[in-house]
Amino acid sequence: MFAGPGTIVFFCVVIVPFIYGIYLTFTSWDGVSKTKPFVGFANYAAAFQDSAYWTALGRTAIYSIFAVVFINVLAFALAYLVTSGVKGQNFFRAGFFIPNLIGGIVLGYVWKFVFNRAFVAIGTAISGAQVPSLLASPSGAMFCMILASVWQYAGYMMLIYVAGFMSVSDSLKEAAMIDGCTPAQAMRNVTIPLMRSSFVQCIFLSITRCFVVYDVNLSLTEGGPYGQSVMAAMHVYNTAFTYKNYGMGQAEALILFIVCAVIGITQVMVGKKGEVEA
Repeated sequence: MFAGPGTIVFFCVVIVPFIYGIYLTFTSWDGVSKTKPFVGFANYAAAFQDSAYWTALGRTAIYSIFAVVFINVLAFALAYLVTSGVKGQNFFRAGFFIPNLIGGIVLGYVWKFVFNRAFVAIGTAISGAQVPSLLASPSGAMFCMILASVWQYAGYMMLIYVAGFMSVSDSLKEAAMIDGCTPAQAMRNVTIPLMRSSFVQCIFLSITRCFVVYDVNLSLTEGGPYGQSVMAAMHVYNTAFTYKNYGMGQAEALILFIVCAVIGITQVMVGKKGEVEA
């Protein structure tokens, strides 16, 4: 009675569409016509020959590497700060988490205003000459994407790290200090190994979210300049819904799903092997 409704909804909105999407990869459906001509593996062959898709996927991988590293470094630092007994730490926890509550579309438009207006005005006032927006260059647009994503997700990952810090017994830290460890050595040799499950969860969530980023990509850069910030999810969307090639779009989406799943599962398996229990 409790699990049934949730299971049915999950099956209807996730499993069935996923299976239907796999079926569409073998058709040349345009999203409008009633007929769905069967084309076999032609869409997969076209996807593997689509250089723009692989360029977007490579760009997504680069963005994900930097974003995942910065998200987790910042989240870990914030978690350490709000569990160190600093005054008002509960207020800071709530404040750092709030950006995660903002939708990606809204967040992208907010940061777009900051990069196009605020930073430009400040830079112009300081230098005395007109300063271009960071979004006007490919490298600048990538930096803006990474910064916005770190700002959005770091607070959420912080909560997981906070739970990890709180799960480590104070007695273990005190024992390490009595044995002659410095605070840094106790952190490296006691706290961090016991928090390995928190690292596994945060890195997995960061990877999966960054690899399928679309909303921030759409509202912040719109793929510009000159299509140099189009991520894999945006390319898939454009192929399916803009160019009306649903079959190829679904094939590229399935490839993206497999790549993301392989990376995520591999990371979890490697991380789980080294988990330490108190």
